[in-house]
Amino acid sequence: MYDFDKIIDRHGTGSLKFDFAKERGKNGDELSLWVADMDFQVAKPITDALQAQINHGIYGYTEVKADYFDIVKNWFKDNFDWEVKKGSLVKTPGVVYAIAMAIKAYTKEGEAVIIQQPVYYPFGEMIIANNRKLVNSPLVLKDGHYETDFDDFEKKIVENNVKLFILCSPHNPVGRVWSKEELKKIGDICIKHKVTVFSDEIHADFVYSPNKHHVFASLGEAYADNAVIATAPSKSFNIAGLQVSNIFIENKKLRDAFRSEIVKSGYSQLNTMGLVAARAAYESGKEWLDEVRAYIRDNLIFFRDYLKENIPELSLIEPEGTYLLWVDFGKLGLSEKQREDLIVNKAKLWIDSGAMFGTDGEGFERFNIACPKSYLKKALDSLANAIREYK
Repeated sequence: MYDFDKIIDRHGTGSLKFDFAKERGKNGDELSLWVADMDFQVAKPITDALQAQINHGIYGYTEVKADYFDIVKNWFKDNFDWEVKKGSLVKTPGVVYAIAMAIKAYTKEGEAVIIQQPVYYPFGEMIIANNRKLVNSPLVLKDGHYETDFDDFEKKIVENNVKLFILCSPHNPVGRVWSKEELKKIGDICIKHKVTVFSDEIHADFVYSPNKHHVFASLGEAYADNAVIATAPSKSFNIAGLQVSNIFIENKKLRDAFRSEIVKSGYSQLNTMGLVAARAAYESGKEWLDEVRAYIRDNLIFFRDYLKENIPELSLIEPEGTYLLWVDFGKLGLSEKQREDLIVNKAKLWIDSGAMFGTDGEGFERFNIACPKSYLKKALDSLANAIREYK
């Protein structure tokens, strides 16, 4: 039904992904495969709903009624077998905003927050910006697969008197979809040491079979009572610019503390269009999502095969989820500066340097494959040629 092969020129639209290369230290002529949004038009039901709101012509303060909760609840029940509790929903303009609110709600200045690098870089930025201590329990790369070092995780919690853990599930950028056993083990450690869990599950709708996403709060009552579950339709339905996230906090004490920080921040209602789009996405966007997931899965297969046949020096960390690929450039033997020159100036690509995700990401690059296959091929051809010339 949808044409994901269609190239849509996003230049001149204010797109962060395409229009701000020079402002971010690039040349301006790169092929863009960096920030996590898609180069596909959104589902027609979303566009139709937004158009109807535009035609109405009034964009005043907007709030949602009980049916919005029911639509979101049905999504998580149907797709993740998770029963969202009534009264647990708190809406925010984004997951990163929610992370900042959680840091303020559950820790004091100078107290420690633990993360697992390499990880989505705003985690660390929010910790530092709010004058908290960043504690890193790095993921361990073993036989091409990242794992949690549970002993190190618990040791650092105890040593630093950690108060909050920010979990990335599925994990960005390494593509792990954590098993139920892994989540319970890390959850047990946090419960034992009274560490609140903030679970960022924004990529939950992109999981490759046979892997299965488990909502952290679905593991059991004890885990749900100690957790903040952050979700959003933004990555799944390509509506990140509309600024809407659904945060679920079953524990009333945690929820009240979180809401208190939102009030202090001066934030009130969500963007009207964001609410309209979120409702349409969860109510009528499943067909589009199924099609785009199939397309991206084909892009993953293409990417994997392309590296094997044309750039064997690069190693793909096989993803279990997300449309972001984590690639090891270590065999090229380049320094960070040399690799940046190769990618930006020779290959003319804009991708995310692994160092952005913490020192444990050095030597890696993150690719966004949510784009037309012809565009992805053009980018990989350019990279392959640049590496041949370098060698």
